[in-house]
Amino acid sequence: MIYWQLFLAFFIPGIIGYGGGPASIPLVENEVVSNYGWLTVSEFSEVLALGNALPGPIATKMAGYIGFQEAGVLGAIVATFATVAPSLILMIGLLGILYKFKDSPKVKRMTNYIRPTIGVLLGIMAYNFFAESYVSAGLVQTIILIVASYLLMEKWKVHPAYVIVGALVYGAVFLA
Repeated sequence: MIYWQLFLAFFIPGIIGYGGGPASIPLVENEVVSNYGWLTVSEFSEVLALGNALPGPIATKMAGYIGFQEAGVLGAIVATFATVAPSLILMIGLLGILYKFKDSPKVKRMTNYIRPTIGVLLGIMAYNFFAESYVSAGLVQTIILIVASYLLMEKWKVHPAYVIVGALVYGAVFLA
């Protein structure tokens, strides 16, 4: 029964909490503190502060922590899944509709308009990563990582996950 309660406690705020994690925090507090009594207001504020201190979406971090506290690892999995399930269900539904109309001229035109936008956003992100790397690691280290990554992925067809792990190891050894 605790797993079902955990699921409901985080699924309902995910559905009605329009605006993402920050908008759903009061709804989660209502479920966790008032409805189920798993935490006091003070404990909830500590979990909220801990969740804000860590990187990533706040709602999933809080769900994982509270789920683990109440029902162990499986509780953390259930609560975290319940947090992302509304978005997942909506995405699957919207993709189903998009796939149904994939041959429509309007959908094709929309896709053609979206591609350049995504390209520009990725370019801006890459530039920001380069600028941050240049400032924090220096020009020589940045060029080494760029050239090595390019050669590994484009010339030798190494999977990007291995390149990322390699870059992390390189950073830990040479930039720490």
